[in-house]
Amino acid sequence: MASLDFYINTGTDFSITSGPSGLGFFGNAGFGASVAVGAWQGRTFVTDGNGTVQGPEAKNIKFLNAGSGILGQDGTGIGLQAIPNYQATLNIRFTHGSAVKAQNVELRIYDRVNINLGASGVTTKVAELIHPGITQVANGSGDPQWITPVGSSVVVNLAPSPGMSGFFAGNGSNSTYSDVRHDWYTAISASPDSIGAKTQYGLYCSLEYL
Repeated sequence: MASLDFYINTGTDFSITSGPSGLGFFGNAGFGASVAVGAWQGRTFVTDGNGTVQGPEAKNIKFLNAGSGILGQDGTGIGLQAIPNYQATLNIRFTHGSAVKAQNVELRIYDRVNINLGASGVTTKVAELIHPGITQVANGSGDPQWITPVGSSVVVNLAPSPGMSGFFAGNGSNSTYSDVRHDWYTAISASPDSIGAKTQYGLYCSLEYL
C-alpha cells in the first residue's frame, strides 16, 4: 500500500498528520505572533488550518537572500546547500509495501481549493535540501537558490528516488534507486503580502512510482 506523509524533526520524527493539520509561520515571539507585511517568519509550528491550535515547533529556516537562509531566529545566514537534511523544515515521506522507484515528484503551494492556483496573500520560498551529513558544510546537492512556487505556474521539482533518509538522491536528478521508503527534505519560508491571517494557503505534493 502506498502512503505519502509529512514529518518535522523534534528530536524524533513527528507526523504532522497525527496532530493538527499542517505548518504555520509566526513571528520571533513564538506561536500566535504576527509576521510583519514583507518580513519573513521567525518561528514555525505544527498547527491547524486556521493557525489557532498549537502543536510542536518545527525547524525554522528564514529566507535571507536568493541562496541563503537563517536557521532559527538569529544569525548571519547559511548557504542552502550547507543545511543538513535534519535541519529541514519539512520531511516529505513516501512509503510502499514493496521497493519502488519514485519520479516526477512535484511540490506546489496553492490556495487549498485548486492546486493550479497560488496561495492567497502570502509569498512562499521553498528549497530542496540534499545533504545527508550532519555538518554545515557546503557540499549538499540540493537547490542552490530558493524557488517561489505558485500553483501550477511555478512548481518545485524534487529529486527522483532519494531512498530512505534521502541518502540516494545524489545530484538530485538521476537516481533510479528502488526502496520501500523515499524521503525528501525542504526548507520553507513565508512572508505575508498583506495584514491578517492567511488561511487560503496549502502545500500539495504528487509523484509517480513504479
